[in-house]
Amino acid sequence: MARQNEIEIQTRIGRQRITLDKIIHFPRGLAGFEGRHDFTLLQLREGAPFLVLQSLDDPGLGLLVADPYSFLTDYQIRVGDPEQRLLKLENIRQVAVLVTVSIPAGQPEKTALNLTGPILINHRARIGLQVPQTDASLPPQFYLHMDDANGSTTVRRKASPPAAGEDKGDVQE
Repeated sequence: MARQNEIEIQTRIGRQRITLDKIIHFPRGLAGFEGRHDFTLLQLREGAPFLVLQSLDDPGLGLLVADPYSFLTDYQIRVGDPEQRLLKLENIRQVAVLVTVSIPAGQPEKTALNLTGPILINHRARIGLQVPQTDASLPPQFYLHMDDANGSTTVRRKASPPAAGEDKGDVQE
């Protein structure tokens, strides 16, 4: 049973209790989900590189997200003045940056980060915003290689998944 300062929802990963101070409002929604405005971040397991950005408007909607800086050190985004005002940022360092992650069913080797649609969150103001990037040098998807055997992640420095038998040219990070 939920307490007075929390709500309880049934999600795809089970029943979750969400304290009201963990709700993040997205005034514009997200790309493809413009009508969904209230979300929270759920941790899948301790130390996992991925989180779920869970919709409170639609409990069946949860997006896998990650901190891109866990995988890339040179990822840069542009945030204009209108977005900074909407996020109520006093300092750009107040913002947390997340990107959506796609893992095709049965193909974890094609796990990819979406670098062109970062999600910015001001945790202090509890406001989130997706800020599309138009930098042509960013690949639309950045592929990772997930190795469950030893829990490591290898970053593939290319914008396309590996072809069968292809040398991956991996760099450990």
